[in-house]
Amino acid sequence: MAIFRRIATIVAVGTAILVTGGCGEKKESSAPATAPTAAAMPVFQGEARPFVASPDRPALPPMTITDKDGNPVDMASFKGKALLINLWATWCAPCIREMPALDRLQAELGGDKFQVVAISVDRGGLNEVGPFFEKAGIKSLPIYLDQKMTSMKAFPLKEGLPLSILVDAEGREVGRLAGAAHWDGAEAKALIGWAMR
Repeated sequence: MAIFRRIATIVAVGTAILVTGGCGEKKESSAPATAPTAAAMPVFQGEARPFVASPDRPALPPMTITDKDGNPVDMASFKGKALLINLWATWCAPCIREMPALDRLQAELGGDKFQVVAISVDRGGLNEVGPFFEKAGIKSLPIYLDQKMTSMKAFPLKEGLPLSILVDAEGREVGRLAGAAHWDGAEAKALIGWAMR
């Protein structure tokens, strides 16, 4: 009697496999294929803190800065490019340390699709930033000034300067990093490339 139960079980399992399309037979599904998921954001670590993604991707707040000639520059004018906005000052040691890396990043990747926007919050404006750029050999970064510190209101500082904000071409914040970082390194460029896609 036990042997008949085993045979019945084997037959029932075999039938179920054949009916559901198992045993190596592939049935075409009538359900549409799911869209491929976006590649995961690369991880990037600054000198002291990691890059932190902004999950809700807020729009870049309205903000006007000035160029080296004192002309107003509306941040909305950069729409269409991915941006690395960097708030810095000449009196900030970590800012000074990372500025050459930002300059090299702009020299390598800067163009129609990407730009580093390094915004000085020095009260002395061009009188302080101009000599610093010359002494440090900064050649690829345009000078942007914010003597009224409106950028610090738009991007509140929790950990101090420097603060870098990565923005996509649609003007949405991808994430930010507080503190200095090696922005010309392979990991940083992978992150920026991800934001530019």
